[in-house]
Amino acid sequence: MATVHHWTGLEAKALRLALRLSVRAFAQQLGLAVATVSKWESKLADTEPRPDTQAILDTALGRAGAAVHLRFETLLSEMTSPVQYTGRRRVTASGPRVWEYESWADDLDRVVVALSRQNFAFADSLLTRWLTRFKAPELDDKGLYLLARSTTLLGDLKRYQGTFVGLMTARHAYTSARTVFTQLDVPRRVAQLDLSLAVVAEMSGKLESAARTYETLAVDDRLSPRDRARARLWVGTALSKDGQHDYATRVMNAATRDFEDLAEPDDWSVAHQKLALAHRGAGDLAAAFRFLDIACTAGSAESPMQRVQLTTAQAHILRTDPATRDEGLRLLDDAAQIAAKAGLGHQLRSIEAIRRTCEGAFKPLQQRAGSNE
Repeated sequence: MATVHHWTGLEAKALRLALRLSVRAFAQQLGLAVATVSKWESKLADTEPRPDTQAILDTALGRAGAAVHLRFETLLSEMTSPVQYTGRRRVTASGPRVWEYESWADDLDRVVVALSRQNFAFADSLLTRWLTRFKAPELDDKGLYLLARSTTLLGDLKRYQGTFVGLMTARHAYTSARTVFTQLDVPRRVAQLDLSLAVVAEMSGKLESAARTYETLAVDDRLSPRDRARARLWVGTALSKDGQHDYATRVMNAATRDFEDLAEPDDWSVAHQKLALAHRGAGDLAAAFRFLDIACTAGSAESPMQRVQLTTAQAHILRTDPATRDEGLRLLDDAAQIAAKAGLGHQLRSIEAIRRTCEGAFKPLQQRAGSNE
């Protein structure tokens, strides 16, 4: 078992990392101020805890399990090694170590979960921690891979938030990450970023360009079967937004069959939601309601984005029929409230656009009603 004869900030930091605790959580566990632990982290071997604190650290290490002791010894060995060499570049003590790569990868897993729940503030804090910590010249290939993954997830974050500035930031982040993955020769990631850039183009109103890219990626072997099916579905969404509803439904039907073959129920449900909107655009309300019913029955709406998308689709179709128009407008208000609370800017703008079309369609009815009085 590991023992420490004399604690400095360096050993204290290694213990914190071995315990996999944040600075705040580590301070709470020791019963110390966060500022004290932060001082250790900044000064490392140049600062020494007080004698009573040394005893507290002894106790924390003594109570730790064997796995923590192994990590602690490994971390100390890495942190005290002045220079490491990789096959491509020299990495000094200011660069990342193995334990930091592990923490970085763990945080990226947390970011993926946070984004799926639209917990944007938490995701942003985790990404900022790593994107501001290292520069590309400090990193070996594994570090560059993590940097590119972080940059990609930053693009996802900004894309999901959907503000005009956010879309530009997303495009820049995706382009930067694509350059790194190209340098690392990771073709699957490059193709995924091409897909993400096409989504940003579609969200920015470049429907024809987005549809062409989607069509190319729908048969790109660099992508997984699921990603190729998504690309095919998004061809349909871009075409439908461009008013080409008949062609869009044919493409979407093919994507729906792909999702069924791949046993992807959530994607299958989303495809029916998109088909419902395409049929609504083509004027076939019976088919729109049929596909919408399938989407509502089969799909999950656990995250705010899923709830907004499904509720907006329902509202968009219901408000088309005079008999259900009021219910559609009520659902549109519900979707707007969810989108505003979750910070989903793109969805909120789409809802406002639908509202404006509703108002435009309603005014002539009011005018005709007034002329008959």
